[in-house]
Amino acid sequence: MEFTLVTGRTIDQGCTKEHAKLSDEYKEYVALCEMHPEDMRRLNVKEGDNVKITTSVGSIVVKAKMSRRIRDQGIIFIPFGPWINMILPSETDGTGMPPMKGFKARVEPTEDQVLGLKDLLLKIHGGKKALLWEG
Repeated sequence: MEFTLVTGRTIDQGCTKEHAKLSDEYKEYVALCEMHPEDMRRLNVKEGDNVKITTSVGSIVVKAKMSRRIRDQGIIFIPFGPWINMILPSETDGTGMPPMKGFKARVEPTEDQVLGLKDLLLKIHGGKKALLWEG
């Protein structure tokens, strides 16, 4: 199903900035996709189910979350962070800031797991493991 993707900061995300970004708590607040309740029903997903979000840049798996903020169907929201960065373009077109609103995205239920930050970064950087973490 196709949606319009927007991103931004959340209060929950701000509260976890004091915690290590490798923590499960950070992942819980950032690796999620807020959706209108009717869109969740049409996709047959429940709160906490895994969903795959795909854009022209790539795809990620995050947790579905029923939104109390999204008023219109067809819109999804993913907080700023490493997961959203995987599926948005990095080009700034000279502005110094990549675009973050209004992207077409496909959402589908999945049995795939949400990657932790370490595994997500290894997916991005591939064989550069030694540069990220030892062990």
